[in-house]
Amino acid sequence: MGGNHKYNSKKMKHSQKDKKWAVYVSTFPPRECGIANFTQDLSNAFNELYAPREETKIVAMNLDSDASYVYDKKRVIFQIPQPDESKYVEAAKFLNNSSKVSIVNVQHEFGIFGGPNGSHIIIFLRELKKPVVITFHTVLPNPNQEIHDVVSAINNHVRTIIVMTENSKNILIKDYGINPEKIKIIPHGIHSTPYSDSLKFKKKLGLKNKTTISTFGLLSSGKGIEFGIEAMTEVVKKYPEAVYLIIGATHPVVLKNEGEKYREGLLAKVKELGLENNVIFYNKYLDTPDLLDFLNATDIYLAPPQNPDQAVSGTLSYALGCGKPIVSTAFAQAREDVTPEVGILVNFNESGGIRDAILDLLNDPEKRQKMGMLAYFRTRSRTWQNVILNYMREYIEIAPELGETEKNLPKIKLDHLINMTDKFGLFQFAKLTEADPTFGYTTDDNARALIAMIKFYEETGRKRALPLIKTYLNFLEFVSRPEGGFHNYVNHDKTISLEQHVRENLESANSRAIFALSKTAVSSVLPEAIREKAAQLFRKNIETGCQMIAPRSLSYFIKALSKWTQIDSGPEILKLIQERADRLVAMFEENSDPNWKWFEDILAYSNGLMPDALIDAYKILKNEKYLSVARESMEFLNAYSFDGDVCVPIGQSGWLKRGSKKTLHDQQPEEVAMLVLTQKSLYQITNDERLQEKMHLAFNWFLGNNTLHQVVYDQATGGCYDGVGEKNINLNQGAESTVMYLLARLAFE
Repeated sequence: MGGNHKYNSKKMKHSQKDKKWAVYVSTFPPRECGIANFTQDLSNAFNELYAPREETKIVAMNLDSDASYVYDKKRVIFQIPQPDESKYVEAAKFLNNSSKVSIVNVQHEFGIFGGPNGSHIIIFLRELKKPVVITFHTVLPNPNQEIHDVVSAINNHVRTIIVMTENSKNILIKDYGINPEKIKIIPHGIHSTPYSDSLKFKKKLGLKNKTTISTFGLLSSGKGIEFGIEAMTEVVKKYPEAVYLIIGATHPVVLKNEGEKYREGLLAKVKELGLENNVIFYNKYLDTPDLLDFLNATDIYLAPPQNPDQAVSGTLSYALGCGKPIVSTAFAQAREDVTPEVGILVNFNESGGIRDAILDLLNDPEKRQKMGMLAYFRTRSRTWQNVILNYMREYIEIAPELGETEKNLPKIKLDHLINMTDKFGLFQFAKLTEADPTFGYTTDDNARALIAMIKFYEETGRKRALPLIKTYLNFLEFVSRPEGGFHNYVNHDKTISLEQHVRENLESANSRAIFALSKTAVSSVLPEAIREKAAQLFRKNIETGCQMIAPRSLSYFIKALSKWTQIDSGPEILKLIQERADRLVAMFEENSDPNWKWFEDILAYSNGLMPDALIDAYKILKNEKYLSVARESMEFLNAYSFDGDVCVPIGQSGWLKRGSKKTLHDQQPEEVAMLVLTQKSLYQITNDERLQEKMHLAFNWFLGNNTLHQVVYDQATGGCYDGVGEKNINLNQGAESTVMYLLARLAFE
């Protein structure tokens, strides 16, 4: 994404002329249809990131002219009864006449368009003058001539074809002769849900003490559910507490044409086999939160479709995304996604394989858990936020104007920080989204959190920050040493971990704690008792700060003293600031040469801190040398932190040593957050718009502007992943990552 504009805000108003629309032609809720749900989720993800300047609109496909769906009028701008050819023409002309429409994305399934094999969509495409992307939800191998002709005609009118599996792409190339460069693979999206065991969801749904196997989706013949029911006859002999949940209403088209014939046949089979207590039907079209509750309550997900050519299953994707081990027939998507590490493939048209696979997993809980966790890890790149980023890249290739506006800022969410904090302090590490008390607490993290929560309270006034501020301040008081300075590591049992303390760690932790105390002491919005406690601890540790020699520790002490001038701006404090700022400048001059403008022989971690400290010193002392070095060093750092418009921060797996190659891997939120904060500080002094642009590009690292093109911030929890690796995101949401994200996000308030 381009970075030349400020972030959108949900509160900002844009003129109607400025609006840009991505229009989806698809079924849409409240119509009960899997593609309707897919389009709604895709549309919601788009709007969450880009509205109101860029937003989605829907051309809704209706079964016939008698359909009376109550659509969201703000989103659905046109309706097409699928048999009515004139409406396809009318819809195309309507879109052609709108200057707001930048791109049209047809969500294609043969059965949702009128005419033989859905051929009426060609009428629409022939008339449409806007650029078109098509998403094929079904790709049929070995097509007859009629289907081949329909797909070929569609191909002639679209700029890009999106499919969800490698198999679908290969079929389009081999059986339809479509240019491979025109076909892009973007997998089916999943909902961003925290990884969790099934127990709490079972309790919520009244399934406590049950072993749950589930299948969900709209019912119709060919779903293979009868084979799952037959398999349960043997499963319940060994596991009488096992239940098979069949979740979903009958498909509306099936219901209209056949009634409940298929469901009634399934019910009869359950009765015949005596499984009334072990097979449970939920004859309801579930909304997303309820559906996710059922999936999270599942121990084994059964996907038994009987069509080997079924291209994709949203239900299978969702189950993998919730971290469930899979038993599935070997249909097209399953052959790619259900590897032996995450599930078991079974034959079509028989129950024996299903029975054996379920029993295999029930007999080995450890294997089942490992499969589920690996399924969860493998699918994080498929969350709807990541999927829409992939779609947006394709849209921008065709409609570049969609790349002119920044993403929206996520709402500030403290849930994960609160979950990581007990009454004593902030835990250091997390296992995925859950706090891991094993490794205890650190002064580093609690000082960071104190800084972030004061900033949050100053910007928002939300009182929920006050208990957190007190907790983190009390932690610093607990680790304060009688002679000055702070212990850093505290065990989970609240005892000081002396064996982990080394000089470097102590100096780093001490400097960050002193800065946090100074910020607390001068914050006018805080209660006096909190400010006074922080001030006493700060005064006690000034001498500790004076002993610091490492550049990052010096920098935090400069920042702390600069804040403290709001209480005491006497000559002694000003002298301390000058001495330390001069020392940083001396480090810069001693280490710099024409090709290396830095304070050390290495670009390591939290690099923006040094120029940021010099900016603070400049604000107090007005020494132009401080500002000059800050600008020069920041320009050098930026040269190694961006590749064009993509933020590529220094990797923590090896850093960048003078004369060596930069490490790309293990990019961490701390480094990116400091890039954001320092660009802002320098921009406020210089009004250099290039710095503002870099600030935005750096923050977008959290939202997918990184080497993996994946979101690093988890909007479901409010936590931040621990880093960007060579091929994967580190999915643990530790304290440092979450707090540094919050500090970067708060920079835009």
